[in-house]
Formats: sequence, C-alpha cells, structure tokens
Amino acid sequence: MTDRVDDASGPVAAEDSLGVPGDEEWWRRRIAAWRASERVLTRGAVRPSVGEELAALAAHAGEVYDLDLTVDTYGDGVVAELERRVAGLLGKEAAAFFPSGTMAQQVALRCWAGRTGNPVVALHPMAHPEVWEGEALSVVSGLRVAHPTTEARQPTAEEVRGMAEPFGTLMVELPLRDPGFLLPSWEELTELVGAAREREAVVHFDGARLWECTTHFARPLAEIADLADSVYVSFYKSVGGHSGAALAGPAELVEEARVWRHRYGGQLFRQFPQALAALVGLERELPKLPSYVAHAKVVAEALREGFAEAGVPWFRLVPEVPATHQFHVWLPYEAERLSEAAVRQAEETRTTLFARFFPGGPVPGVSLTEVTVAEEALAWSPAEVRAAVGEFVRRIG
Repeated sequence: MTDRVDDASGPVAAEDSLGVPGDEEWWRRRIAAWRASERVLTRGAVRPSVGEELAALAAHAGEVYDLDLTVDTYGDGVVAELERRVAGLLGKEAAAFFPSGTMAQQVALRCWAGRTGNPVVALHPMAHPEVWEGEALSVVSGLRVAHPTTEARQPTAEEVRGMAEPFGTLMVELPLRDPGFLLPSWEELTELVGAAREREAVVHFDGARLWECTTHFARPLAEIADLADSVYVSFYKSVGGHSGAALAGPAELVEEARVWRHRYGGQLFRQFPQALAALVGLERELPKLPSYVAHAKVVAEALREGFAEAGVPWFRLVPEVPATHQFHVWLPYEAERLSEAAVRQAEETRTTLFARFFPGGPVPGVSLTEVTVAEEALAWSPAEVRAAVGEFVRRIG
C-alpha cells in the first residue's frame, strides 16, 4: 500500500504497488504518520511509546494511591484497593482482579456452571467468547454454548424463553461489539434478564465496555450491574488502563473465582502498574465518558453528512445513532485501499481521521472500521469532520 497522491490533481491509482496491512514497511509508515498527526479523531489510531506510558502513569499515580506504601504481592496492596473500588462502583459484594478479560470471563462461566449444575451457556454467536477466545469455553472449561439468535443484534426475551434446551447461564455482552457496539433499551434488557430467571438460569454480563453504557440506559453503573448475578469489566477498554479486568459478584462466587484464577495461572506476583493505571483511568476517564458518548452522536452525524457531500455511492454507520462512544463505519471499497487512504491523509495533512479498515465479511469490496470518540475528538467541530471526510475520500482513488 504505497501509492502516492498528487495534492493538486487528486489520488493517483497505483494498484500494482499496493501492499497489505501487516507488511513491515506499511506498518512503519502507519506508526510514523499517525504519531506525527496533530489532530486525531478516533482513539487507538496512535499508539503511545513506552516512555510516554510510563511518564503518564508516574504523573497521575500519586493522585489515586499512596506511592509510599509497599508494592503488591500476589494481589494485596494496590490490587486489593482496585478490587474494593470496582466492587463499590458496580454495587457488588466483592471483585477480583484478573490479568485478562478472557480469563475472568472463562472463570466466571465455569464457576456458574458448577453452581447451577448445567454446563450450557446461552450467548450470542458474535459475543467475545465465541469470536475471540479460541473456543476456550469448550476446550478449556468443558462448557457448551447455545445461541438464542443468529441475527446481528441483541437477543430478545422471547428468544431466550423459547430456547430448546435448558441452560445454566445467560451471558449478555454490553455493548455487543462485533455487530457495531449494540445495546438494547433498558426495558429490553430487564425483560431479557427476567426471561433467563424464568428459565432458572443465572445472568452474567460481559461488561468489558459497561463503563460507557450509563448514558444510554440513563442509570448508574450499580443499577445496571444489579440486573446480573456477576459482571466482568475491562480496564484498558474505555477507561484507558494498561491491561487487566475484574470479575464482580457475590462474595462466595468471587472467592471461588480466586481459586480458579490461580489454577489458570493468573495469580501474578506483582501487578501494581496495571492496578495503578486502572485506578487512574477510573478517576480521570470514567467521569468523561458521558461527554464522549454525547460527542459520538455529533461526530457520527458529521461523518454521514461528509460522505454524502463527497459523493460516496454507499455508506453506513452502525448503529445509525451511537449508543456508546464507539460505532462502525462501512464503506464500499477494499479494506487495503481505505487503510492506505487513511495513512496518506495522516502523512499529508497531519490529520488522522480513521485507523485501519477491515474486510466487511463475505461481501467483497465492502469494508469497515471502528471509531472511538474520546478526549482527542472533543475539539472536532462538525465542519472539521466533514472537511476531513472530503480529504479522505479524495485519497481513496
């Protein structure tokens, strides 16, 4: 992907010179161009350096924890403080820190299977365990899955009631990322949970991005989490931590989860950088998420207007009105060409509008990218978004 642009005449097609994202030279270009950008719309397009991450953590860690205290050992100290903070935010009896969300979720579902006596987990086929966890539910934990629906949307209460076989746990991903960060209404969510209770099942929320759902549901975190028996949350998604996750729920369940965490290799000797970064994120980023969600709606509408003004033959934003601060943009071009256009725009204008694009499934020539509206995007006006869209489209070729 190394075709160039003539600023006076528009894009110059050079299909025989197109590489692919993953080519070392292309990735070097991407990193250099996006790090040099003066304006960035979507979070995650520009990766910070190790030094920048260390400096940011050092600058703010003292605001959330007494740095004169000794470092943690196997989950005490600052890790335990983080667990207490999360349990309080979610209104749960206890919480346990995990090095990864995949581990936290596997352990939660395994514990519930043992307690309910039913190894079947009802979940969406596009939920995280089905798409991104290497079939760990079955391969590692010996569980089985059942799908209330195969539609690219949240399942309904009626579908849960009508499932053909009993299940022990209903897992609901909030928001459902892969189809476009989709959320049900509050009424739909409460009915969905009620349908699971009617089936004598427990409810687990995959809340990796639950932090950003309060605006849509118009309710605090604790009230949302109260619908579920257990909740998993991520610290690097939405709140900007380094890594790690937490599982929150009844004290007895969390204690059992700690045992399985050790068995899964998650009882780490020291975790203070991750715990401190998570506390900083909860202190500094969590209060800002409602403003990000509100501005995501402004950005989405400006993108829609910009594509229409630029004469793009077809485009789609999913969802049409963002429910969180993240959404998908679909365009009728090959992913490699769109990714190249994004890099060239950054190189030539020092403006990063989009990150990488990906093929949009089985239909050739249709691609998508994820947009995450955060601090970097708040300064963008609708007019600036529309102008940047025009510059981007001009480079597609």
